[in-house]
Parts: sequence; structure tokens; C-alpha cells
Amino acid sequence: MLKEFKEFISKGNVVDLAVGVIIGGAFGKIVSSLVNDILMPIIGVIIGGVDFSNLSIKVGGAKIAYGMFIQNIIDFLIIAFCVFIFVKIVNKLSNLAKKEEHEKEEKITETELSVLKEIREELRKSPKKTSSKSKNKKDK
Repeated sequence: MLKEFKEFISKGNVVDLAVGVIIGGAFGKIVSSLVNDILMPIIGVIIGGVDFSNLSIKVGGAKIAYGMFIQNIIDFLIIAFCVFIFVKIVNKLSNLAKKEEHEKEEKITETELSVLKEIREELRKSPKKTSSKSKNKKDK
């Protein structure tokens, strides 16, 4: 069982997943700061300084904080949009790198093909030599 655990933990997927979770947590803090410290104050100014987080309603002895729900929905939409833009940029950069690599491969292939064509043409131009065995057969 210990051996199986070692194999499981040493697989690349587990390590990649752990790194992804750690980076995701750090990225989440950055995006949350962007939303809370930069975008929400701007949105607050645009909509007239309304702070959704303080909106609530009392029903009997319970306080229903529907404003926090609205605030969390807005936060989610902004975070989702930021992640969308980030993924779009990363994909675009990745596609550019793949395109450059593909173009290099095509250039190499074209160069190799042209050299092979030149060799073929030179072989066609050169006079054909017959082997000594075939000469001996003709002489007899």
C-alpha cells in the first residue's frame, strides 16, 4: 500500500495538479484584489455610490443580506471575465509560438526537399556508367 502511494504521489499529474492549485490560489488573490480594490470602487462611482454589501432585509428575527449576494454575483462575473481574458491571451501567445515552430519546420522541409531535387537533377545529368560485370557479359 505504501508502494502504491509512492507511485501515485510521484506521478506527474499529481505534482502538476498541486502546482496548479497553489498558483490558482495566488492568482485568485490577485483577481480578488483587482475586483475589490480597483474595479468595484469605479463601478460604485458609476452607479452613484451604491454599496450592495450593506443591503439587507429583516424578516422576523432573521437578517437576509441580499446585498452581499448581489455583490458576490458581481464579483463572480468580474472574476470570470478577468480569467476569460487571461486564458484568451495565453492561448493567443501559445498559438503564435506553435505557428512559428511550424513555419521553421516547413522551412527545414523545403530546404531538404530542394537539396534532394538538386541531387536528383545532377544524377540525371551525369552519364550512366555500366558496371564491370555487364561489360564482361557483353564482351563474351
